[in-house]
Amino acid sequence: MFIDAEAVLALVADDNDPIERIKNAGAAIAEIQSLTAELGRFRREEVEELKAAGMSQNAIARQAGLTSARMSQVMNSAPAPERAFFGVKVDPVIVAVAEKREGGKPKPGPVVSIDDMKAYDDLRNLVEDLGLTSNYEVVKPPGMIRLNRNGLVVICGPRHSDTIAEVLASDDNLGFEKDDSGWFLIDKEQKITYRSPEDSDEPGDIAYFGRLPRPDRKGYFLYIAGIHAAGAAGVVHYLSHELGSLYREVRHRRFSMLIQCRYDPDTHAIISSERITPVYKHEG
Repeated sequence: MFIDAEAVLALVADDNDPIERIKNAGAAIAEIQSLTAELGRFRREEVEELKAAGMSQNAIARQAGLTSARMSQVMNSAPAPERAFFGVKVDPVIVAVAEKREGGKPKPGPVVSIDDMKAYDDLRNLVEDLGLTSNYEVVKPPGMIRLNRNGLVVICGPRHSDTIAEVLASDDNLGFEKDDSGWFLIDKEQKITYRSPEDSDEPGDIAYFGRLPRPDRKGYFLYIAGIHAAGAAGVVHYLSHELGSLYREVRHRRFSMLIQCRYDPDTHAIISSERITPVYKHEG
């Protein structure tokens, strides 16, 4: 179950070209560093679970064959357990944001709304605090997105992408709907309709947030979409305060929930965010 160091060294050296050997060595070092970080995160998570169950850190150290000082070092140096919320051994996190359109047409000038850019910037800062990097890409009309990728976060309403609308249909608990008054969110389980405060000229919005299945059935992607653009920034604001507790609740399972936020009407900075539905955990 452990790495065969001699086999790795032999594989790295198995090339007559010295430049290729240098490249092979670099690739192996990067892979080992990634694995080391992930194992450290895993070990820290297990220690925190035992502590939550009532076991002292010193007792855990003794049973694991570590000194108290070494255990403290392990806890202080390892990545936070909630980093795995974005995937295991994922770096970079890929954030795909829908191009802004007016009247169904691409908007000239900046292709992404200010609120969506704020959501991306805040999300980038969050994943950087977790020791990860992020890549940004724009989802252009007609909204075709490569969903079968690890570490993917999509910020794109169903009105911008039929692909997303089809995946959202798999959620039996929450979803978007539209009538003559516009788009809204619905809790199918509790039969509650949620319309955006922004539609009543109030500085706030409501957003869908969940982990949805990839079309290839080999994993999931994180999905964020407000009724209006401010909702996405509200979800990231919520994550910046609640990521640890949310990760402990859902781990790697599928889930969905609705988040409501309030923002400053002048700057659109998010003032508050809160969950307004249960965290629905999905099968599969």
